[in-house]
Amino acid sequence: MDDSKMVGGKVKKPGKRGRKPAKIDLKAKLERSRQSARECRARKKLRYQYLEELVSSKERAICALREELEMYKQWCSAMDQGKIPSEIKALLTGDDHKTTQSTSKTTKNPKSQASTNGNSKSA
Repeated sequence: MDDSKMVGGKVKKPGKRGRKPAKIDLKAKLERSRQSARECRARKKLRYQYLEELVSSKERAICALREELEMYKQWCSAMDQGKIPSEIKALLTGDDHKTTQSTSKTTKNPKSQASTNGNSKSA
C-alpha cells in the first residue's frame, strides 16, 4: 500500500483530517457576523439600562432610609433633652392621622439629595 494506513478495517489517508469546511459565501458570513454583533449590542444596552434602573432604585431607597435615620436621631436627641416629639406622642396614643401629616413635612426630596451626592453615570 502507498501512504495510507489501515485503522480498524478502514483506509485512512494522511493530512486529511475531519470534514471539509462547507463552502460558505463570504458576504453571507460577514452579514451574519454583523447581525450577531448588532444583537449583542442590543442585549448589552438592555442589560445596562436594567442595571442603571436597579442602581437608581437602590439609591432612592438609601436616601429614604437616611432620612428615616435622621428623623430617629432627632427624636432621640429631643428625648434626651426631656421633650417628647409629637410624632411619638401620636404613635403612643394611636392617632395615625397626625403621624402621617407630621412625617410628610419632615421628608426631603430624594432626587435632589441624590444629585448632590455626586452620583454621575459612567459608561
